[in-house]
Amino acid sequence: MNWYPSPVAPQAGRQVLVTGANAGIGFFTSARLASAGAHVTLSGRDPGRLAAAVAAIRGRVPTASVDTLVVDTSSLASVRAGVDRLLDRAPLDVVVLNAGMVHTPSRREESVDGNELVLATNVLGHFALLEGMLPHLAAGARVVTLGSLSMRLSTFRVDDLQLERSYDAWRAYAQSKIAAASIAFELDRRLRRAATDAAEAVGAASVTPRVHSLVAHPGYSISGRTPRVPGVNEPSRADRFLDALQAAGAQGKHRGADVVVHAATADDVEGGQFWGPARLVKGPPVLGTPTATSRDPRIGERVWMLAEQATGRAFDVGAAMGARP
Repeated sequence: MNWYPSPVAPQAGRQVLVTGANAGIGFFTSARLASAGAHVTLSGRDPGRLAAAVAAIRGRVPTASVDTLVVDTSSLASVRAGVDRLLDRAPLDVVVLNAGMVHTPSRREESVDGNELVLATNVLGHFALLEGMLPHLAAGARVVTLGSLSMRLSTFRVDDLQLERSYDAWRAYAQSKIAAASIAFELDRRLRRAATDAAEAVGAASVTPRVHSLVAHPGYSISGRTPRVPGVNEPSRADRFLDALQAAGAQGKHRGADVVVHAATADDVEGGQFWGPARLVKGPPVLGTPTATSRDPRIGERVWMLAEQATGRAFDVGAAMGARP
């Protein structure tokens, strides 16, 4: 199978960070952006798996400009140490927030910081990453948060974000994806307000935000429909057979990455958008409609406040943007 099912515009000179880049959507997003000339930092918590991902990319594209950053998004200390290392590098043009637990615990567990583990891994770690990195993003940078079909299949209990009263494995995953999208859209609103405030401060017309936050979901993308990549994607024959039975409504993760790569690179993309496959579960990227819950400003503000409390830091977007148009 071809890793690169659709072309990508040249990305030479662009700096990209992809979290959870050692497998799945994150790996194929990294591989495709690196093949187009971007410098890609692959982030994950396992150095060995990151090394295997880098070797696989360089095996296909020997000239690929890639490096790694070991970060465990379930640990705020690990995230902040990663931010410190990133601040010594060139400003980022693209941040793809992909890392997350899909196979969630059957019982509620907590992170080293005392937060519900799935929320910590899928949401709070990325929130802390953005809080530290936002001033270091390049003008015109994009923050692409990974959405999920699960957002349409679950209710959202903002008053029980930590699932202390109602934990189950499915809810933990679905609620974390709704929370992540809610934060992404709230970030877009705050970036727009910061741009307007900065313009008004100097008597200028309203301007486009310096950073764009949006959501992309990869449809129903599964391992058995994905090319075999040693050390990265190695489904068993049984898994391939079972996944082949779902071919009509599923695609490989290399094709799911199409939507994420489009959100990261295409000219027709802007902050606040929601991109997904044309046929919901598969197909080429199209502009879609997010769930009402994830777009609700009142919920977004509440989730943002709860994320600040859980991470122990205020996230002032206006201050991070430096009050400039």
